[in-house]
Amino acid sequence: MALAAAPLQHWRQTLADKRQQLAERYRAERNPQAYLRHYSQAVDEVLAELWREQGLDESASLIAVGGYGRGQLFPGSDVDILILLPEPTPAETADKASRFIALMWDIGLEIGHSARTPGECLREAAADITVETNLLENRLVAGPAEPWRALMARLEAQRDPLAFFEGKTLEQQQRHTRHFGVSNNLEPNLKESPGGLRDLHTILWISKATGLGDNWDALVRRGILTLAEARLIKHSEDQLLKLRIDLHLLARRREDRLIFDLQQQVALAWGLADTPAKRASEQLMQLYFRAAKTVNQLNGILLPNLRGRIYCQVPRVTQHINDYFHSVNGMLGIREANVFDKHPQAILEAFLTLQRHPELSGFAPRMLRALWHARSQINERFRQDARNRQTFMQIFREPAGLTRTLRRMNLYGILGQYLPNFGQIVGQMQHDLFHVYTVDEHILMVVRNLRRFAISAYNHEYPFLSRLIGDFEQPEVLYLAGLFHDIAKGRGGDHSQLGMADAETFCRQHGLSEENSRLVSWLVGQHLTMSSIAQKQDIYDPETVQRFADLVETPRRLAALYLLTVADIRGTSPKVWNAWKAKLLEDLYHATYRVLSRGGGMDINSELEARKNQARAQLRLHAIPDGAEAGLWAQLDTVYFLRHEAKEIAWHARALNRQLAPAQPMVRARLADDHEGIQVLIYSSDKPELFARACAFFGRTNYSIADAKVYTTRHGYALDTFHVFVPEHHDGDYRDMINFIEFELAASLAEDKPLQLPPPGRISRHLKHFPITPQVSMRPDDRDSAFVLSIVAGDRPGLLARIAKVLADYRLDVQSAKIMTLGSRAEDSFLIRGAALKDDKTALALETALIAALRV
Repeated sequence: MALAAAPLQHWRQTLADKRQQLAERYRAERNPQAYLRHYSQAVDEVLAELWREQGLDESASLIAVGGYGRGQLFPGSDVDILILLPEPTPAETADKASRFIALMWDIGLEIGHSARTPGECLREAAADITVETNLLENRLVAGPAEPWRALMARLEAQRDPLAFFEGKTLEQQQRHTRHFGVSNNLEPNLKESPGGLRDLHTILWISKATGLGDNWDALVRRGILTLAEARLIKHSEDQLLKLRIDLHLLARRREDRLIFDLQQQVALAWGLADTPAKRASEQLMQLYFRAAKTVNQLNGILLPNLRGRIYCQVPRVTQHINDYFHSVNGMLGIREANVFDKHPQAILEAFLTLQRHPELSGFAPRMLRALWHARSQINERFRQDARNRQTFMQIFREPAGLTRTLRRMNLYGILGQYLPNFGQIVGQMQHDLFHVYTVDEHILMVVRNLRRFAISAYNHEYPFLSRLIGDFEQPEVLYLAGLFHDIAKGRGGDHSQLGMADAETFCRQHGLSEENSRLVSWLVGQHLTMSSIAQKQDIYDPETVQRFADLVETPRRLAALYLLTVADIRGTSPKVWNAWKAKLLEDLYHATYRVLSRGGGMDINSELEARKNQARAQLRLHAIPDGAEAGLWAQLDTVYFLRHEAKEIAWHARALNRQLAPAQPMVRARLADDHEGIQVLIYSSDKPELFARACAFFGRTNYSIADAKVYTTRHGYALDTFHVFVPEHHDGDYRDMINFIEFELAASLAEDKPLQLPPPGRISRHLKHFPITPQVSMRPDDRDSAFVLSIVAGDRPGLLARIAKVLADYRLDVQSAKIMTLGSRAEDSFLIRGAALKDDKTALALETALIAALRV
């Protein structure tokens, strides 16, 4: 029998009222287990009543399965049910079951349902481990109990514990692979990501399937968990449960990812507030990552122990290693259960020993648990013990296995315990729009990148960097600099300077020579410098190179900083590094190395003559006759030759040697030397807004500008060079793109109509929810002949065109533009001239106008 509209409305309202009451109670008490249990009970009551009203209470059993069967029903979760039908199933019973399912949808429940006979359940469970797992967690909600009990007994008799264990561990590995990566780091899935709720479920599913217990207390009683481990795992579980409930309540639907849109709101629900050093959302993400890490640790400890119980595995010693350790079933094991209590120095020696024995797959279960519990032994006395300091340093000096060892030490909390400052940044997220890893993961990624340069199997990736590190004596100083370069993040203040002090203390305590200590400390303090100079300053200007050489002082420091800089940029995000940045850094390295090798200051006249000679040589290679460049070069002053490299100078001469004064704008384009992007030459009689019009064209056509050099010849022609990147997902041929730019940009520049700015494009979700406050600053350049304009803002399509339009409105000439895009963050630098800059009031109005443009 169908329910009338009025009863349907009654049940809908009953459920809505109950949800509202439970949500209010949860917000007041913040007890996730109580909320999940009470919501499950509320749904039980409604379904049981509907079941009876449909006349099904005698003919079929209604069974809660999955998360609902576990008694953990989240606000937006599906209500998973099994309708257990008799064999054979009368047509009337099947019809009633169908009407019942329709009613559940009608009253507003999201359901996952199946209607099966016992025989069908057994066949499906045998064929599909997902069905078997779903039926593992079950409760009778309504109907006769006997068929339910009989089915569960038959399922248990049919179950193969060994196959179930292997199936679930394989499933976990595949899930971790699917949910590992940048997007899951920024917006982790609370249920499916490594260290998520599914990892806890996996432990309990296996425990229940093998008859060892279905809750943490039962595992304590069976000796699988210790009381301390149970407390930790319950605490982490509660953290994850609260986060998931908050997400569902705030999203008003099922949402298991900590998405940008909700991170700040969830943080406020947790009572967190922004501080000068950290956003509330960053504090929340650190809580999440630490809870997930604990789950990951205990999952890694418990599953091997469960395997030993299930397989009744007898430890088989195959090799004596030393007084503390031996090989057990292909893993490193402890010879005595209390070895770490009696000999705390064995804690770090365990990692060093495993590092030296790559044939061993990891730590044996008993050793892993003992090692994890031994963290409390790492105190100030332990840190001051010379033996431990020596062992820690030896880990960095080993020829192989450093990255894997540091990651193991971090996973099990040893690294953060030995280096308390490192422990502070474990799980710390950086909502700066370009770091996509937590600080600890980023640091280990940087060390991994440095180590990768030193491994011969990867020499083909960065051959020059591999040669540099191969010639670098005592490369452990590089790895230590990588370990400390961001260790002071989130403390407030300049993390480079704070980290420099940390590195200094560490090096002194760990017996590094004075020279190496100074180098590590200097690298940490300067780790952002080379990147900033390469991307924000004119690295083809000899004075820029000379200043950098004066800072670096020695070729060894230069090589070390270059290696660390590349490793650091590559460790922020897969999207931040590109061939353009690689070229800038390599060119800066070579130019600086030449200065340091010569000794003394740079002779600018000699440098200029060398560039001209290199350019002439390239012109001859292109069959350009001697002296053909003279006409153009007569219109160029020293500034031009200082700001362009020889290849650009030769290209300009080839393109323009026969057209020194064209009536219409000329545009020439070519594939960049590094094959990353396109170089564009604009040659036109100079006029206001020319730079802005070029920027607007690139903004409208979705080409992003990486670099611009703006120059005006002696006879009043603009000679501007742009380096642009092609639109993302563009599948056209480069030749087509070059032709498009040459014809369309020239036509656009020739038009005599008001400047049309590109429409403000869509901004990234990351930037939308973690906006950057625009920053504008101006200062005289080192020659006092122009001003350096620095801008920090959220990146968006058309941003540069808007900046250029404001500068044109104030009649300012742009001499160069250096565009540094880090994820969704833009840090741009311009060299500008104009009368407006000499008047304080006008300069202030300019800054105000720029900030307004950056906010559009």
